[in-house]
Amino acid sequence: MGRDCLDPKKVVVYQGEKGEYPAAPPFHPGSPYPEYAFKEVGPEPNAVYEGIRSLLSLACLDAENYGSANWNPLHGYIKPGNTVLLKPNLVKEVHPRDPEGWRYTITHGSIIRAVADYVWKALAGKGQVIVADAPQTDSSFAKMTSILGLGELQSFYARQGLDLQVIDLRREEWENEGGVIVKRKPLPGDPHGYIAFDLKDHSEFHGHAGAGRYYGADYDAGQVNAHHSGGRHEYLLAGSAIICDVFINLPKLKTHKKAGITVNLKNLVGVNGDKNWLPHHTCGFPRNGGDQYPNFTIERALESQAAKILHRLTLACPKIGTKLLKGFRNAGKITLGDTEEVIRSGNWFGNDTVWRMCLDLNKLVLYGNPDGTIRPNHPGNSKTYLSFVDAVVAGQGSGPMNTDPFNSQMLLFGSNPVSVDAFCAVLMGFDPEKIPLIRHAFQSRGYALTAGKWQDIYGISNASEWCEKLGNIISKGKVFHFNPHFGWKGHIER
Repeated sequence: MGRDCLDPKKVVVYQGEKGEYPAAPPFHPGSPYPEYAFKEVGPEPNAVYEGIRSLLSLACLDAENYGSANWNPLHGYIKPGNTVLLKPNLVKEVHPRDPEGWRYTITHGSIIRAVADYVWKALAGKGQVIVADAPQTDSSFAKMTSILGLGELQSFYARQGLDLQVIDLRREEWENEGGVIVKRKPLPGDPHGYIAFDLKDHSEFHGHAGAGRYYGADYDAGQVNAHHSGGRHEYLLAGSAIICDVFINLPKLKTHKKAGITVNLKNLVGVNGDKNWLPHHTCGFPRNGGDQYPNFTIERALESQAAKILHRLTLACPKIGTKLLKGFRNAGKITLGDTEEVIRSGNWFGNDTVWRMCLDLNKLVLYGNPDGTIRPNHPGNSKTYLSFVDAVVAGQGSGPMNTDPFNSQMLLFGSNPVSVDAFCAVLMGFDPEKIPLIRHAFQSRGYALTAGKWQDIYGISNASEWCEKLGNIISKGKVFHFNPHFGWKGHIER
């Protein structure tokens, strides 16, 4: 680790005075900073740009040049000629209750702009920058890029002779009515292709009792189970996430129904090439090794079996099956409750499946090779990785898509996904030990994602109460109090 790199056990937190995003893309900075490489400056202050700049300054990156035109804070990570991937959280373009709710469910375009400027600075005009994600399959990538101003950002960079690529990593887009897939449209997908990996006994699913009962993201449960059986644990990843030299995660800070919280570790679901290779829950109840529901009832058992039958029918006879499945879903909401009110599909603190899948994906992004092999687990052998967390307006409650806003007015920066996620959990008022995704990340199977203990992660901040070890911060209670998803309420708070 060079002197212009941040210690992976340190996390930088900047808290601004106002929880506001700039309104007009391409989100120019409000001041002509000495290191700023372009001419255009916005008519109003840009608190997000100022915050990203402050994170890099607090991290003491290229400190000797700070305040001059030569300040290049990311040069320790990014070299001219590199390919750099920016991975935002673009789960869905609409919020079910608030027309402006996208502001606290997806990464804001101003975050992408500010980080990209410093990436271009490090590339010195030589290299490639890609913004890419695989959002929820029934979302509109075009609408999402529009509300985030990514078209304007591409045009701005093009006028400077810089090519910013914006890529939808999905291979298919769905049309959804009442929770039922009614139409499927093929997409071009990742121009860098897709790469299959097999983690074998290095997967977090190795030896898991749920084998054969996993549910993925589509009606064909046979597909996800075929990829996680017989000693195989296979994933299909977008080539862009593997061929890049530097991976920069740009997650939105939110609560999550299946994982407790979603920051860096969970955000890597968006680099997969087929979500039906990803186990999301294990069918059944805790008494038989499942985590679909928290408790056994006859009604839930019948609901689960009926859903399996209708899923098979929908695949075999789409017209008839889709109609029957829609009727079944509507009846289920009336008799057993809406999913936004009752626990089903692994949406609770007992989900013992999704954390395994997320950690496996992180191993592959950090250690995977373009030929489908995996690099040995040696220090310095993982991909160069950075994280900038959008927590200016975060999401609490029924995350990841039906959240309520939380004006935390924060941005975070780090060079290790586990360190940053643990710090985020504490600042949200949660206990990292009670969130399986974070707890198990400190002891991941086969490939190390971090080292040491979460209590020893150290904060660097413009807020003095966060400039100490994470164990001290959590014991002193200098944190926020996010409302968790109802399936996690009362189980992860400090």
